[in-house]
Amino acid sequence: MTTTEWITDIALVLVVFRQLREDRLDRKTFLIPLGIVAFVAYSYLDSVPTGGNDLVLIAALAAVGAVLGVAGGVYTRIRALDGHLLIKAGAVSAILWVLGMGARMGFQVWVEHGGGADDVAAFSIAHHITSDQAWVTAFVLMAVTEVVTRVGTIYVRSRVRAAAAAADVAPAASTASTAPVLDRTA
Repeated sequence: MTTTEWITDIALVLVVFRQLREDRLDRKTFLIPLGIVAFVAYSYLDSVPTGGNDLVLIAALAAVGAVLGVAGGVYTRIRALDGHLLIKAGAVSAILWVLGMGARMGFQVWVEHGGGADDVAAFSIAHHITSDQAWVTAFVLMAVTEVVTRVGTIYVRSRVRAAAAAADVAPAASTASTAPVLDRTA
């Protein structure tokens, strides 16, 4: 693994560790992880191989990423306090995130340094996966899908939570309270 790959993988893991401490839900919550995976996708997605069972591999790992992302977003706590939405990744969310990121890192280290290259080559031949680019694409799209679905799930849940808080505030309209909103700080 290159230094850039280590930094990128560690940065993605730190995104959730940052959320283990409750903090305001703001633009950074969405922009930092999306920016990291946009960089990764730009750097590593040269093409999408379509030969043999390449698309099956890519779709399977993207589906795993989607499941991990949605589950991670569901297990992230979002609550309203003093007109703001607060976010905190729970233990399950952090474990799922590290599991997804760690599996990709572990696979890459195993293939490059642990003697797994022959096993992956044999698996690829047996299952009609045509190139190493199929593996790269599959794991990159797994990461992108995990991040996008997690962020999307958190966004949808934050809008639902804000609407619920607004409904709770509406009967008490005699006060100057406002419903919690997504902080606009970046």
